[in-house]
Amino acid sequence: MVGKNKGIDVFRKSVYAFYHENMRSLPWRKTRDPYRILVSEVMLQQTQVERVVGKYLQFIKTFPDFPSLAQASLSDVLTIWQGLGYNRRAIALKAIAEIVMKKYKGKLPEFPEELARLPGIGKYTSAAIAAFAFQSPAVFIETNIRRVFLHFFFCEKANVRDSEILVMVEKTMDRENPREWYYALMDYGVMLKKSCENPNRRSAHYRKQGPFHGSNRQARGKVLKLVLEKRETTQTEISAEFADHSEKIANALKQLVQEGFLKKRGKRYSIQERKDMRYDEQ
Repeated sequence: MVGKNKGIDVFRKSVYAFYHENMRSLPWRKTRDPYRILVSEVMLQQTQVERVVGKYLQFIKTFPDFPSLAQASLSDVLTIWQGLGYNRRAIALKAIAEIVMKKYKGKLPEFPEELARLPGIGKYTSAAIAAFAFQSPAVFIETNIRRVFLHFFFCEKANVRDSEILVMVEKTMDRENPREWYYALMDYGVMLKKSCENPNRRSAHYRKQGPFHGSNRQARGKVLKLVLEKRETTQTEISAEFADHSEKIANALKQLVQEGFLKKRGKRYSIQERKDMRYDEQ
């Protein structure tokens, strides 16, 4: 490991040397298309790369650009999305496509501050899109990048805050090629996860995700999948399919209506299409 005083050049050389020998071949790294990079970054939120690759290729084949996604029905978008989880990301992505077509004449804005105002795009995702699509030296961290900086610069410290790490991210930035630099950091972080005790445990923000089986997320996913398949159904019909989770199913239905995924007419539930939904266009 390298301490703080060993120098930024040594750090960069170590990370780039590993990357040039072991870089991952991922479909979104082979494009400069801001739309495709946007799709990949939204999909990669809280989802492992291995699960995203196939869905990304399927999504891009079905909705190859902003116009096709903006014009698609929410049902079609959610159907393709099934299996990725956190389905509100699909709603956000479709809303972004509509905003880009209406407000930005089909072109994704370049600056992180403007990107962050789009639905479902937080501080990290806006900076990542700016770096990967537009070669902006925007400063951000995600789980693999955090792991690298904890390993190199905070190896003897616990409860390290992201604000401390971001200082080092900015100091070590390859401003001539931030896109490749971030890819290199991410790939090095993946290697560290496999080869040593996870440095992220020393982060002040470290949280272990709860089990998926039997969770509210699982119940919501089951309900949404069934409604997509049947197009319209009742709580009684849904509960008959998942009798062992009847209480969770009722809660999931209530939440999905409140959040704009489903609409309820009488006793029947269906997908709430875009014309019935609202989103922030600021």
